[in-house]
Amino acid sequence: MSLRHSLERSAQYDAEYGGNLSSHLPMALTALARLGADDLRLAAFAGHYASRLRPAPAVEPWPGGEAWQGRFGDPRAWPAYRSLFGDWIDHEGAPAVLAQALPALLRGVGKAAFHAQIRSAYAIGSGHGPELASALAYWACRWFSLGAAPTRGRERDPAAVLARLRCAQPKPGLIAERMALVAGPAAFARVAAGLRIDPQTTLEQLATLAARLYAASANFTVLHLLTSAHAMRVLLSCIEPDAAAEALGHYWLAYAAAHAASGLGDTDGPALPGVPLSAPRPAASRQAPRGA
Repeated sequence: MSLRHSLERSAQYDAEYGGNLSSHLPMALTALARLGADDLRLAAFAGHYASRLRPAPAVEPWPGGEAWQGRFGDPRAWPAYRSLFGDWIDHEGAPAVLAQALPALLRGVGKAAFHAQIRSAYAIGSGHGPELASALAYWACRWFSLGAAPTRGRERDPAAVLARLRCAQPKPGLIAERMALVAGPAAFARVAAGLRIDPQTTLEQLATLAARLYAASANFTVLHLLTSAHAMRVLLSCIEPDAAAEALGHYWLAYAAAHAASGLGDTDGPALPGVPLSAPRPAASRQAPRGA
């Protein structure tokens, strides 16, 4: 109940602040609650963090008759998408909405530096329907595709493909902006398409590689690869298995773009003590947590 109350209060704030920076308030509150934070700790953190945020825009109904994907990538559409997903979840329930919406959303997984994807996974874990609506709305309004998902690659090692990506480093800026710049040239898509996407192993490989790279570098962009890989585990459990390969292909393109934009040239990192090469996979399930 403490987390639910905190998330309800956090709904008064916009999804972004400053220069298009993503609000981490709902995610941080969920993480603190999982760590055992009490009401006072949650309230104190929310009060401190919210000082940088701006109020959420006024409620805006979704235009009747307009296709739900019709405003993908429009940052101004967040209020309308909040209404759309809120009504959709109330009417059909979170599991049905996730099964229908995620395959389309996952085709634009990398925009906002994975924050919309990560926020959605945390919202699923929190079991809070309105927060899930806000997270999916943020994803929809910041949706951005990096192209068609790879389908015919032969290389099974993501690190080998990343080593062949030689991208000119963009000027400093937001992670998402740098990702879009390095992924623009045709050579990026051609090289990235060389990875063979395997629903059984690719995500484990990417998560392990991200963990090793972050342990070696503490690179801030690589941190988003690590947290986004965890989010993908959650999200893939909510869609049909036959949609997982395409979703992973789109995630791989965003992952490769973020790696190229990170400035790291070496894909080798130290082995992590106690961390197996193949992390255990969650049981396949399409059921969202109670209350979502």
